[in-house]
Amino acid sequence: MASMMDRIDFSRRCVLVTGPVIVGAGPSGLALAACLKEHGVPYAVLERADCIASLWQRRTYDRLKLHLPKKFCQLPRMPFPEDYPEYPSKRQFVEYLEEYARNFEINPRFNQAVQSARFDETSGLWRVRTTGAGAEAGNRNLEVEYICRWLVVATGENAEMVVPELEGLGEFGGEVTHACNYKSGESYRGKRVLVVGCGNSGMELALDLCDHNAFPAMVVRDSVHVLPREVMGKSTFELAVLLMKWLPLWLVDKILLLLAWLVLGDIAKYGLRRPLTGPLELKNREGQTPVLDTGALGKIKSGNVKVVPGIKRFSLGRVELVDGNVLDIDSVVLATGYRSNVPQWLQGCDFFSKDGFPKTSFPDGWKGENGLYAVGFTRRGLAGASSDAVRAASDIARLWKEEMKPCRSRPAAACHRRCISQF
Repeated sequence: MASMMDRIDFSRRCVLVTGPVIVGAGPSGLALAACLKEHGVPYAVLERADCIASLWQRRTYDRLKLHLPKKFCQLPRMPFPEDYPEYPSKRQFVEYLEEYARNFEINPRFNQAVQSARFDETSGLWRVRTTGAGAEAGNRNLEVEYICRWLVVATGENAEMVVPELEGLGEFGGEVTHACNYKSGESYRGKRVLVVGCGNSGMELALDLCDHNAFPAMVVRDSVHVLPREVMGKSTFELAVLLMKWLPLWLVDKILLLLAWLVLGDIAKYGLRRPLTGPLELKNREGQTPVLDTGALGKIKSGNVKVVPGIKRFSLGRVELVDGNVLDIDSVVLATGYRSNVPQWLQGCDFFSKDGFPKTSFPDGWKGENGLYAVGFTRRGLAGASSDAVRAASDIARLWKEEMKPCRSRPAAACHRRCISQF
């Protein structure tokens, strides 16, 4: 006990947490907190922003809707309202998450940006250092160290935007924005816009720009799978899930590609080359999500969205492409995706790889060593995050109840952990 207390830096405020510390108040963190609540396990949720689900509230475009049917996107223990449409809007999803937090009485500690988290071998506890707003009025630089037995990483796959290095971009002179800051095509009306990226976001931004009478060109550097969102009124994703119960993955991939060809036609002639690997296999192996078309392909076929190859370099008001063609453009939107930020703050741990994902693949990548858990890194959307949350909460609850047994039945170290817990 004394050695552990000696190692704590009391120059900053310390908070001793009886249960786990959850880093992140997005859907993953909320799902875990709700499951822990049902098990009766206390916890603390740390969130760097001033609201829950800041990615959804602050860094998404206005027209965004869930790409999958709502039953595949609901969090544990609480379905979407029955009157919600099959594909809820961004606003509806945020309202659902806010009601979820209220229902399970989840109260994150906002404005707590985690600077580092490290397991202390001597004490057997995690030390999580944060900076941000304190309880004192106006204090925006208070450092706090949270001491806990279990640490849950729930910061998600999309914590930080990816901005690629593009030659000459600094010389371009026009507006350059990342998709996380794009809200609507209204401000681009009448402008020539280069959309860099052809994933689900790139496709939808190009569609939105068309709807606001802009003139988008979309950079398609690599091959991409484009699937219809629905086939004969049935969700393509739901159909794939159903087929996977009876058929091998390779055969389901062939069926999906056949249906895509029947519904969408040959998209290669529009500059959209399909990968040699099937969509589901590619998703499982590399985490590359197929595009579910919501109308952008029709704009490409009509010529309202121009598909162009990779970028060679930018110059003042222009972009030169790898095929030698030059486009005059007014603005650039980078739909270049996001990445995990875990390697920036989780220290002394080899559970996560350099790209910020668990080294162990789904479905076993939710638990590490020394009380470390990961929720929301399955590359399987909200359904994967919910699965992680249920498993992690059950495991933490089992361990927590063991450590809460009377001291005489537990080793001295466990008693010490219990005695110092204050939150």
